[in-house]
Amino acid sequence: MTIDVTRYRGRFAPSPSGPLHFGSLVAALGSYLQAKSQGGQWLLRIEDIDTTRIKPGADSSIMRTLEQFGLYWDQTETYQTERLALYQHHFNELVAKQLIYGCDCSRARIAQLGGIYDGCCQHKGLHREPLAWRLIPGPVATEFQDLVFGMVQVPAAITQEHYIVKRRDGLFAYQLVVVLDDIDQQISQVIRGADLLEMTTRQQALCQLLGKTPPEYGHLPLAVTAPGHKLSKQNHASDIGAQQPAQSMVAALTLLGHPPPSELQQATVAELLAWALKHWQLSQVPKQQEVLVSS
Repeated sequence: MTIDVTRYRGRFAPSPSGPLHFGSLVAALGSYLQAKSQGGQWLLRIEDIDTTRIKPGADSSIMRTLEQFGLYWDQTETYQTERLALYQHHFNELVAKQLIYGCDCSRARIAQLGGIYDGCCQHKGLHREPLAWRLIPGPVATEFQDLVFGMVQVPAAITQEHYIVKRRDGLFAYQLVVVLDDIDQQISQVIRGADLLEMTTRQQALCQLLGKTPPEYGHLPLAVTAPGHKLSKQNHASDIGAQQPAQSMVAALTLLGHPPPSELQQATVAELLAWALKHWQLSQVPKQQEVLVSS
C-alpha cells in the first residue's frame, strides 16, 4: 500500500447508523468541494465497522441524500465490513512486532483515571479472551499543521495513550481501520469534522508506523445545537433528505464561510453547487471548532 501524493483523492466516510443530517452534510459538502476544486477524486466509504450501531437501509438512505445534493462520488462506494481480511493482516503484523498487547481493564476503571488509559496491562502478558487489544504507538507528535486551523496543539496525555485497535467484542476499532483505509485508498487529503482534531497526530503516527506517508488533514466547524452538543444521529438529528435541499445547501455553505450572494437565495441545488465550486477556498472556512445552529 502506497499513497500517491501527486494525485488528489479525498473521501467522505459516514457511519450507517442513521440518515444523513445537517452536520454530516457540512462534512460531505466541504470534503467534496475541496476535492473537486483541486480537480481530484472524491470517494465514498461506508464506515460500518461497528456493526452494533448499523441501522438497516441507512447506507442506501445516505447515498440517496448525497445524490439529492448533487454530491456524486467517484468509483464504487466501499464498506469496511468487506475489508476485514486487510485489517486482520495488518493487525497480525503489529502483533508480530510486539506492538500490541491484551488489556482486561474495564471502562469504569479507565473512567476513574480521567478517560486516559495508563498502560497497566502492558507487561501482564494477557492472552485469555475476551480482551481488548491496545497499540504501543511509539512517538506521537503533540502538534500538527491543519489545513484550516493552522498549528494545532494536542494534549500530551492523548498522544502517549496506548489505544484500542481491536475491541473486546472482536470488532476492529476505528483508530486502526481509518488509517488502513486511507492508506489503501490512497487518500491525499482528509477533510472532516473538528471533533477529530485531537486524534490526528495519533493517526499520522500510525500511518508512519506502517511505513507510509500520512495524508494532509483539514478540519471543518461542527454544527452544534449547544456548546459541546454536535448534531449527530445519537442525539436524533433530523434527516436532511426530508428537508428543502436548496435551503439546507445555503445553510451549509454559509456555515463553511461561503454564503451565496442574494441573487442565489432562490437558486436550485445544482446552481448553488456550481457557484460553490467556482468560489471555494479552504482558507475562507471559519477557524472555529463549533458553530451554533438550530436543530
